[in-house]
Amino acid sequence: MTQQEKQISYMGPFITMVFLFFIVGFLTTANTQFQGPLKETFLSEVGGLKNTFATLITFSWFLAYPVCGGVGSSWISKYGYKGTLMRGLLVMIVGLGLFFASSYFTVHFPEANWHAGNNVIPGGFLIFLLGSFVVGASATILQVVINPYLTACHVKGTQSIQRLAIGGSANSVGTTLAPYFVTGVVFGGLSMEDIQIDQLMVPFLALMAVISLIVLLLMKLSLPDIQGTRVEKGEKLEKSVWSFRHLTLGVVAIFFYVGVEVCIGANINLYAIEMDYASPALMATLYWGGMLVGRLVGSSLSRISPRVQLTVTTVSAGVLALLAILLNNPWLLTAVGLFHSIMWGAIFTLSVAHLGKYTSVASGVFMIGVVGGAILPLLQGVLADVLGGWRWSWFIVLFGEAFMLYYALIGSRVRQTCDNL
Repeated sequence: MTQQEKQISYMGPFITMVFLFFIVGFLTTANTQFQGPLKETFLSEVGGLKNTFATLITFSWFLAYPVCGGVGSSWISKYGYKGTLMRGLLVMIVGLGLFFASSYFTVHFPEANWHAGNNVIPGGFLIFLLGSFVVGASATILQVVINPYLTACHVKGTQSIQRLAIGGSANSVGTTLAPYFVTGVVFGGLSMEDIQIDQLMVPFLALMAVISLIVLLLMKLSLPDIQGTRVEKGEKLEKSVWSFRHLTLGVVAIFFYVGVEVCIGANINLYAIEMDYASPALMATLYWGGMLVGRLVGSSLSRISPRVQLTVTTVSAGVLALLAILLNNPWLLTAVGLFHSIMWGAIFTLSVAHLGKYTSVASGVFMIGVVGGAILPLLQGVLADVLGGWRWSWFIVLFGEAFMLYYALIGSRVRQTCDNL
């Protein structure tokens, strides 16, 4: 960063990015928490594939990441960081509108169903899946901006991994509040069997209004670009961003990280329901709350390298996941959130190290790995149906922790930089 850029105050833009990280976390987890209620309402006639179809909600959301990550990178080159943020938020409004439409369609056209053998899928559920993809696309575009911006913007007294941890803390506040927003506000604290699908309409209209207000405020905010972190319009890159081995393996690591994070956050309530626990939403809240606590702690760890942080947390999370399987105890999985908390920031920081002008492109590529949040929870849902329960499906989480440990110890070593291509 040049001396001139250091003189620019990035505090306002930093706070903006942190707030947007909150929005992304809130909507991501709110989306996954619709699995349980929609399993009882939309999917009452699906038969033995309820778990598989319920996890399609998460699958459709995270499928947007590999599809739209490149869109975010190209928009940054064409429109800059601020222009890309505004367009991403407009996409979010469209997606929330589809969520509203799914409820409206189901209420007013109850006979419009899709039949797959003996299984009956309401047409409104398919609209909800489309909305999940579109809002996921918005979250992808926002994160393509937020992550490199937080990494590169200069805020006095902070390091890049600390700024990501602070952004991650705001993200965790959103993920912690979301489960009770869904169960308490959207569905009014009703039990699963008493939920009515028309209760979705007003909350989604309210969220559309909030996001529209954020767009209007963002139009008036100053959000300076950061030189040296993106390809200028019309500029060509000499090599493929995949030339950087530590980035490529970082994409794989983030695939497993997001996959196992969402496996627990989205499916622990289904596991708890299967075991007849009284408050399944409490487990999800404790898990995401543990991530919040961990990120608050991580924001103060300025002297511990990302590599060491990732090593310690993957070992700890792996041990807890193994114990949860052996003891058949979902409460142990809630504690994993404490250690998952700093993994995103650590992996991203290690992946984009020494990338220079390739950084914003790398951020888009990095989003490809987030598809793990679609694939692994869906695979886990299929395994739960095949195995007749959730207990042994948690070996997916254990395998993911093992790969991230490999990345921390070996895969993240920088062998090629922007300067020596």
